[in-house]
Amino acid sequence: MEEVAKMNRAFYERYQKLDDGEEFWKLMMAPLRQSIRINTLKAPIEYVKARLEERYELEPIPWVKEGFFINTREFGEMVEYALGLVFPQEASSMIPPVVLDPKPGELVLDMAAAPGAKTTQIAQYMKNEGCIIANDLKKWRANVLIANLNRFGVLNARVTVRDGIYFSRFEDTFDKILLDAPCSSVGMIRKSFKFLTDWSMKKVIRYSNIQKKLIVAAYKALKPGGVLVYSTCTIDPLENEEVVDYLLSKTDAKLEKINLPLKSTPPVLEFEGKKYSEEVKKCLRIHPQDNNTEAFFVAKIRKP
Repeated sequence: MEEVAKMNRAFYERYQKLDDGEEFWKLMMAPLRQSIRINTLKAPIEYVKARLEERYELEPIPWVKEGFFINTREFGEMVEYALGLVFPQEASSMIPPVVLDPKPGELVLDMAAAPGAKTTQIAQYMKNEGCIIANDLKKWRANVLIANLNRFGVLNARVTVRDGIYFSRFEDTFDKILLDAPCSSVGMIRKSFKFLTDWSMKKVIRYSNIQKKLIVAAYKALKPGGVLVYSTCTIDPLENEEVVDYLLSKTDAKLEKINLPLKSTPPVLEFEGKKYSEEVKKCLRIHPQDNNTEAFFVAKIRKP
């Protein structure tokens, strides 16, 4: 805790109101367990798993059948990575596509898609049938996205470079939408301390405003009966429960409970004097100590 306070006191003072447990702070600063997802667009899980187990130790990730913790960080020398058979992906970041549950033949929007880990996971579940509009705001990020889609054998995606708000004009269009929103990345401190030293309240407020615009645009573009999954890799209520609460107050959106074999922390119903709808209890809030992963937040929203 002292280490965090030394590096960024404002950060420590804000988030110890959310979780002041020793385990939370210890794991917030601990190195992240490396994990991969096997790409079933190119080969069956068992085939790739058997190849990998000749050289590495694998441990199944309980909430995604293609996901495994692995005891290496050296992907540059892994031939399976070069061939697009495995995607290095953080274990909790595999949750949103699982919750989205896209099906072959559907029209899916991945609103903030780069670098493409979740896009390739969506394509995998769709078996390359149907269409994914994979969007990102920045051209250089879209180039990374295209490179990953190519390497992982994704054939059903079209890449667009737009501000996500643009998609609000396609009202009632998409079967499923993933909004893995740009955020203050508090959960990613375990990957790099720069997310801790660069953190500021100003950034949190800026991201919260962007997220509110994006979630309303995404909801507009969703077909009645369709599913929108909103996710972030941060723990700040302003970027999580507040954004979902904002959507609920502005639209007829309904939240659905997420049932996955993992541990989670109760969602925040009140923070700094601001109260949120009881409905946000259905969201998934994950702190690092829950499953020894990044911090993450996921909401499953349905349009009636």
